[in-house]
Amino acid sequence: MQTDPPLVPADDLVGHSQPNASGPRAPRPQPRRATARFMLSHPLHILSLGFGSGLSPVAPGTIGTLFAWASFAVLSRYLTVIEWGALIVAGFFGGIAICGFTAKKLGTDDPSPVVWDEIIAFWLVLLMVTPVTLTGQFVAFIVFRFFDMVKPPPIGYFDRRLKGGFGIMFDDLVAAFFTLLVIALWRMSV
Repeated sequence: MQTDPPLVPADDLVGHSQPNASGPRAPRPQPRRATARFMLSHPLHILSLGFGSGLSPVAPGTIGTLFAWASFAVLSRYLTVIEWGALIVAGFFGGIAICGFTAKKLGTDDPSPVVWDEIIAFWLVLLMVTPVTLTGQFVAFIVFRFFDMVKPPPIGYFDRRLKGGFGIMFDDLVAAFFTLLVIALWRMSV
């Protein structure tokens, strides 16, 4: 005899046992902590955790963005604008799967150690503002971090509503758009 699952909202089941297809209820997995061991357990974790930059105990998003800035400076010696564009597009669409995979393994919707989204979005910002001085790059960094951390509308809306790998990647893409808009308006006013 088959029994139906209880008619309880999913939110009421948080922290309680969940039905399991193999039999009795199994406890819901608790979120995992991202560690170096976790990162090295799968190649996709290495990418999503920004080659370890997301493991910073303080401001992993900022550290991930700094990694993006440094890697952009190094890779720009070897990549053309077209190659950068292809890398960013591939990194965005690949990032949907990569970030979603790592988030699922960590047991949370948008884990702060996942910084691939910041890397791709800030690469886009730097590509679009180049050529620019080091001071100009620093201003782009500050403006991007503002939009990514504060998440003013509509960024916060997308951050709350969109889940999974797409949600992780998309709100940073919107933050990059607003960063570029602010920089463009500032350049027009000067």
